[in-house]
Amino acid sequence: MSLADALLELQELTERLRRDCPWDREQTVRTIVPHTVEEAYEVADAALGDRPDKLVDELGDLLFQVYFLALLLQEQGRGDLEQVARGIHTKLVARHPHVFGDGEADTAGRVRKRWEELKTEQEGREGIFHDVPQTLPALLLARKVQRRAVAVGFEYPALAGALEDLRSELAELEAELAGSDEPTPEAAPDERVAEELGDLLFATVNVARRLNVDPELELRRASERFVTRVERAEQLAADSGERFAELELGEQDRYFDRAKEEP
Repeated sequence: MSLADALLELQELTERLRRDCPWDREQTVRTIVPHTVEEAYEVADAALGDRPDKLVDELGDLLFQVYFLALLLQEQGRGDLEQVARGIHTKLVARHPHVFGDGEADTAGRVRKRWEELKTEQEGREGIFHDVPQTLPALLLARKVQRRAVAVGFEYPALAGALEDLRSELAELEAELAGSDEPTPEAAPDERVAEELGDLLFATVNVARRLNVDPELELRRASERFVTRVERAEQLAADSGERFAELELGEQDRYFDRAKEEP
């Protein structure tokens, strides 16, 4: 079977499900988009986990989301899958003049900079932050607005500047916390403390961006490492005849450090 045949069959399947399946018939953009976002994260998880079989499966799920949303557009008379495919083809050609034209970009950094410049020119942006999707996860939103600022030259000339800003924001948070009591659980946070913590997180994203690190994915990976290590620490404690939850913090830390040392 050719690629064209496989894609056409998926389109026909999508249309039949929309027509004959009670669940698919009821779906709208509002109800489908949460599934689309979930599938995108599952694709990322499979890719970063170096699981090619899982990635093939998850890419299929995400591809179906594209087909389904395009079909909803078609039903509204506002577009279709062909328009989606041709639109992205045209956009990618226009955004790669160094490949399809006489533009020059001999490094990945230059390609990124020119990409942002072309987006500004071709999309007719009104202002630096035009059309930034507010539905992005907070870490990715922060990176997005930082990249927009970079496109107009608002950027530390070197990583050292971003690191110094991070240290400065941490110092400001510590100064705000000085002499204050830790809030009780579930109490509303101090507004100034919350603001300084937000600035610290934003500065952290800026450092991550300068290091080509995806803050959303790395925070997820850090969370996963933490879960794995705590669960392993709990198991190590159990192997020694102890209940992790009943141990003093120092003993819990001892098991946690052992878990960290394991490959």
